[in-house]
Amino acid sequence: MTFTKTTEQASKYEHLEKMSVHELLSNINKEDKTVPYAVEKALPQIEALIPQIVDKLKLGGRLFYIGAGTSGRLGVVDASECPPTFGVPFDLVNGIIAGGDTAIRRAVENAEDNPTQAWIDLQNHKIDSNDVVIGIAASGTTPYVIGGLETCNQNNIITGCITCNAGSPLALTAQFPIEVVVGPEFVTGSSRMKAGTAQKLVLNMISTAAMIKLGKVRGNKMVDMQLSNVKLVDRGVKMIMDEILVSYDEASELLKKYGSVRNAVDNYNK
Repeated sequence: MTFTKTTEQASKYEHLEKMSVHELLSNINKEDKTVPYAVEKALPQIEALIPQIVDKLKLGGRLFYIGAGTSGRLGVVDASECPPTFGVPFDLVNGIIAGGDTAIRRAVENAEDNPTQAWIDLQNHKIDSNDVVIGIAASGTTPYVIGGLETCNQNNIITGCITCNAGSPLALTAQFPIEVVVGPEFVTGSSRMKAGTAQKLVLNMISTAAMIKLGKVRGNKMVDMQLSNVKLVDRGVKMIMDEILVSYDEASELLKKYGSVRNAVDNYNK
């Protein structure tokens, strides 16, 4: 398989500085519209990975995302949203970024170039064969991510990846590669754009589908969500009203008593 760094090819747009704001926005939007179609082509690869994740989580394992720069930040975002959305423990889905938490806000020089550091970072979480590790790298060439997956493979840990180049070293390393080939970026090499959007869409699919299969959603409702603010409490009350046809005040009391939408509905129906 020939590896081509399509995310870094020359853009078909030149002299962006000469475009009007309208032209800039229209052309960025035009490129963005192609991303869902690229994700659609990768659906069979995504579908192959999710059952692996679900099976391991049912056995008490965890899901890890590893990445650098934008890719690492997107993994951190997806992982951090799982506890409030699905009511799961904070260590069930984990985002690890090259350079540590400092790199979430500020680039850490050369962090992504160390091929052994990801395994060290994973060992800090006592990684084992019950876990799943997904490497995220738009180019598919990041040493931090590739090295991490290589060592996971050697230790009987299931590996997947999300990349935006076909036939990349990362895709060839992962047991379950996901390749969303979005093509050259509007600003050449700026993989936070189409590639970042594609990675976010795939991460949404992975975590949401896995949590649904783990029973963390009922119907289409987040029945285990954390009630961490007034908006979410109000949403929970309305979910209960939809399920058991009680008044707002009655639903509010049930939610206060039982602590979650699931428990409120289940106990009311006993």
